[in-house]
Amino acid sequence: MKKRLFGTDGLRGQVNIHPMTPEVALRLGLAAGAHFRNGKGRHRVVIGKDTRLSGYIFEYALASGFCASGMDVFLVGPLPTPAIAFLTRSMRADVGVVISASHNPYMDNGIKFFDRRGFKLPDEAEDRIADRVLAEEDSWEFPAPEDVGRAFKIEDSPGRYNVYLKSTIRSELKLDGLKVVMDCANGAAYRVSPLVFEELGAKVIKLGVDPDGMNINRKVGSLYPEVTARMVRETGADVGIALDGDADRVIMVDEKGAILDGDQIMAICAQDMMEKNHLPGNLLVATVMSNMALEVFMRERGGRLLRTAVGDRYVFEAMEREGAILGGEQSGHIIFRHHATTGDGTLAALQLIRIMLERGKPLSELAHQLEPYPQVLLNVHVERKIPFETVPAVADAVREAEAALQGKGRVLLRYSGTESVARVMVEGTDASQVQSLAESLAQTLKEHLR
Repeated sequence: MKKRLFGTDGLRGQVNIHPMTPEVALRLGLAAGAHFRNGKGRHRVVIGKDTRLSGYIFEYALASGFCASGMDVFLVGPLPTPAIAFLTRSMRADVGVVISASHNPYMDNGIKFFDRRGFKLPDEAEDRIADRVLAEEDSWEFPAPEDVGRAFKIEDSPGRYNVYLKSTIRSELKLDGLKVVMDCANGAAYRVSPLVFEELGAKVIKLGVDPDGMNINRKVGSLYPEVTARMVRETGADVGIALDGDADRVIMVDEKGAILDGDQIMAICAQDMMEKNHLPGNLLVATVMSNMALEVFMRERGGRLLRTAVGDRYVFEAMEREGAILGGEQSGHIIFRHHATTGDGTLAALQLIRIMLERGKPLSELAHQLEPYPQVLLNVHVERKIPFETVPAVADAVREAEAALQGKGRVLLRYSGTESVARVMVEGTDASQVQSLAESLAQTLKEHLR
């Protein structure tokens, strides 16, 4: 099986090491330009990025490739990933591109694509583009000199996204008197997201809004929600919001400083929508990583949880197929399909705060609706990514762990789509047993997948 150029969320890697090189980015622009040109007339691509220093490299390399392929390029600068999906639709572009490595450190970067509808590309489309990028012989169909593209900088893009976000809640709903801690991870949302809440009337205490090109995700943002939690407690804030580097995921903090993950956010939103008969089929879509408690939560309320592979792209595909309008990941990607086509951390935070205000309840009271089962997630570096069931020792260890849980828990092994890592997840009702089983499984993987 050949190795794919794209992973679970686009292309990603360390800067200036293949595949994250200027040459590959240039060829990506050429290949994607050829792929997305349809018929005659002008064709458009929207390119956005986060705040990494290397963003300049890939921004201009991609723009050069797209222009050479005959597409006009609209550069919007640092903006959240969901903003690029929105702008791609709004500007009637043929394709949108995000330059970001999401929650990874600054030395990494990535490239991912949206089609004209704002949807992430399916594997087949990515593979067709990748085949052209990796081809040994150049076979580009360059347009005539008079048909090459132009590049433009769009200055009002943050304002467009700001207006869109505010349109997702009732115009009469205001946040006057609400104190909000917002950590933007020194990333793509550092300007636009705090402004949204300020314009709605909230007092915003800002963290992670001083990017220098190398401090994105560094001890801030959704990977370090304890920073937001500490500030909530110190300032007496009503709620805390921790975004990641490209702001497509969010972790929330209640007024007591307790941290809420994506499962708890989805539970609150699903409960609200079911009570209003706004959740079609009472269906919530999540991934195999979501806590068992979320499944029980939905079942006890007459709803259903549908699980998918890890990745908000797969969640959205299932939502579209099943007609669901709410889905997401435990990591904080939350998708409101009637508003967006991808995870949007700022949008999710806004919807959660809307529920707080409409119900007149603090977030801590809403969060108690879902009490997660003890869950342990361990990462194991591996040299080989081979099917777990083909390794007898691993298969035996999984069977033994499942037997020990006696049907009151789950074991999940999966490989990372972007790293040489196997992830071990165990959950159940007994925290100490869960921890012990997870550690034992991780040791088995270390010994047999070197």
